[in-house]
Amino acid sequence: MRRSSEWILASHAGALPRPEGLQRLFDAGPAEEEAFTAALPGAVAEVVAHQAAAGLDVVNDGEISKRGLFTGYIRDRMSGFEQRQAKPGLQPANAGVTGRDRRDFPGFYAAGLGGFGAAPAAAWQQDASSALTYACTAPLRYTGQAAVAADIARLSAAAEGRDVETFLPAITPGTVEHWLSNEHYPDTESFLLAIADVLHEEYQAITDAGLLLQVDDPDLPDAWQMFPDMTVPEYRRYSALRVEALNHALRGIPAEQVRLHVCWGSFHGPHRDDIPLRDIIDLVLSVPVGCYSIEAANPRHEHEWTVFQDVKLPDGASLMPGVVGHSTDIIEHPELVAQRLTRYAELVGRENVIAGTDCGLGGRVGHPEIVWAKLEDLAAGARLASLRLWGTSAV
Repeated sequence: MRRSSEWILASHAGALPRPEGLQRLFDAGPAEEEAFTAALPGAVAEVVAHQAAAGLDVVNDGEISKRGLFTGYIRDRMSGFEQRQAKPGLQPANAGVTGRDRRDFPGFYAAGLGGFGAAPAAAWQQDASSALTYACTAPLRYTGQAAVAADIARLSAAAEGRDVETFLPAITPGTVEHWLSNEHYPDTESFLLAIADVLHEEYQAITDAGLLLQVDDPDLPDAWQMFPDMTVPEYRRYSALRVEALNHALRGIPAEQVRLHVCWGSFHGPHRDDIPLRDIIDLVLSVPVGCYSIEAANPRHEHEWTVFQDVKLPDGASLMPGVVGHSTDIIEHPELVAQRLTRYAELVGRENVIAGTDCGLGGRVGHPEIVWAKLEDLAAGARLASLRLWGTSAV
């Protein structure tokens, strides 16, 4: 993980807007798959150029090649499961990542409010997501070698000649379990470890190529909403098993090449029933990575910077708090960004802080223009904080 002893680096947590032409091909679905794939190298180059122009130091491909981000993309890279037509009236295995909020605010959800982004899903995505379920019925195997190699090649080519570090996000075992039921393995533990073995291959490919791996684990905080009857001790036991599986997936991978991202589900809604960071921070920090990316600009969680008054980072680790967010289209002022960063710097050390976002911004705020403006002011705020903390700013 790139670090600086002279200024606060700026990055983000993953998804970014697709260029307009690529988005049209994406919205057309499988019928335009060949044209979509052909357009990806140029589109990735455009997204990387946007990030560099915004002033970011650690950039990615915007996840623009992935269909479904946390769910669909890995279904295209593994075998051993079946997709089935959902049965009308079938009780789901859990209450979903808004489960506790739905229980407490039924009128809000009955009115059709909330959701995961500003833009509606394409028609082909809506049809697929509402009509299908997925069950593991055979040994799970990783089949995504060519896909991850293509992601790596496109991003590496786009970043060539630029003074940036590159990262690729990948999903975690507990989050795969959100949508994949088990009908093959004898117990939950062996099922999770099998998912971990699949993901290990993707993780290894990314880090072997010299890229930073970001492991996305929204499951760690947001599964609390999925099981409304769990107590905190029960939930900690549930989460500890998923963390164990993630650590198994990361075996043998240098911690300094990995960043862990956690968030509370990224949905637009009340979030009053989110589990507090303090209740799970030890589990988060038990994952052996070089950087921890946490949601910290969300108004439900911004106050949790105080957790780090008495919780210390592992030796050699850095913290990437979200200092701009996806919960509003209001663009955070660089002064606010700098204040947030300075608070963390005073607690964990100025050299251990990276400016980040709460989650991926693509599709979660009202328009791509807002995304790029937020990232510009994120970088500007990092420069302002650097000036105050070191007397210097990145150029």
